[in-house]
Amino acid sequence: MLELAYRYVLERGISAMSLRPLATAVGSSPRVLLFLFGSKDGLVRALLARARADELELLDRVRSTDGDRDLPTVAAAVWAWLAEPEHRALLRLWAEGYARSLVEPDGPWGGFARATVEDWLELLGEAQPLAVRDTAKGISERTLTLAVLRGALLDLLATEDLKRITRTLDHYLVDLRRSEATPT
Repeated sequence: MLELAYRYVLERGISAMSLRPLATAVGSSPRVLLFLFGSKDGLVRALLARARADELELLDRVRSTDGDRDLPTVAAAVWAWLAEPEHRALLRLWAEGYARSLVEPDGPWGGFARATVEDWLELLGEAQPLAVRDTAKGISERTLTLAVLRGALLDLLATEDLKRITRTLDHYLVDLRRSEATPT
């Protein structure tokens, strides 16, 4: 049932989700959904957890990639995944959950944005040399890289201008590579 509901919100969004149309779409009833998930908020939490599982799968895939794993290379791999058209629905759902967790921190969205930031910063930190990872420069570099990736993603979702955004991100990654080569 969760998987069917997840497919539904990927197509239609989660913020304005109504139980009756969702139940009809998944071949159930609102009562069954409430029984299974406890409440609409419980269903929202379960759907966000399911979306986060897809996000964590990406992070694991990037972690397991052979070859160089420096910050610019990992950021480029993340962007390659984010830029794939088949991921747009998931990324719109992510953006929706992220934004709602900022304006409704006590609701079912609570903690979604913070957990996402922590997940991505951890991945980016793992790509940095141990000698700089916990320095002010290392923390700043991965924080800025995350901000650039997140901004590029939001821009892509808003405009679909993949060429412009990728070109800009590539420029940033060249600068980041130069910065990493510069001693602190």
